[in-house]
Amino acid sequence: MFLEHFKTELINTTIVLAIFILIRFILKVSIKKLGQKTGINDARIGLISRYTTVTLFLIFILFVAYIFGAKFEDLAVIFSSVFAVIGIGLFAIWSILSNITSGIIMFFSFPYKVGDKIKIHDKDAPIEGIIEDIRAFQLHLRLDNGDLVTYPNNLILQKAVTLVQKDAIEDFGDMH
Repeated sequence: MFLEHFKTELINTTIVLAIFILIRFILKVSIKKLGQKTGINDARIGLISRYTTVTLFLIFILFVAYIFGAKFEDLAVIFSSVFAVIGIGLFAIWSILSNITSGIIMFFSFPYKVGDKIKIHDKDAPIEGIIEDIRAFQLHLRLDNGDLVTYPNNLILQKAVTLVQKDAIEDFGDMH
């Protein structure tokens, strides 16, 4: 009975699922190629890939709800209400969201990669070190004295950064 009643909806959902799986595959391959082409490490590639998968999943849920008869106006009210509640709840932790957003921006446009020696021009506390890792929330810099400094992604995009030494990975390897 259920299958007969929702036959068209189930067929449409299967088609949409196949399309979304194809889009996810294409995006995953594209992100991996772009990341490898620009010298981004696999952990960051995986992180951006997960972000796109979650976004696609939310879009898929929206499509499925529409297929099963939800009106666009109803979906808009539900999503706006949910996002309003989430927005209010997350406002208190905006720096985390800012760092995640900055991490995504850095994936696509940050000109430096792991192993590069950079100088962050901060008038209060300038930092010079080798990029050891670029994560979702922060950049890991290894200073010349061996100390590890974590620098928030949102701040790295707000400061001037200079490439001190290209391919400092050799120097980095000597430190360990």
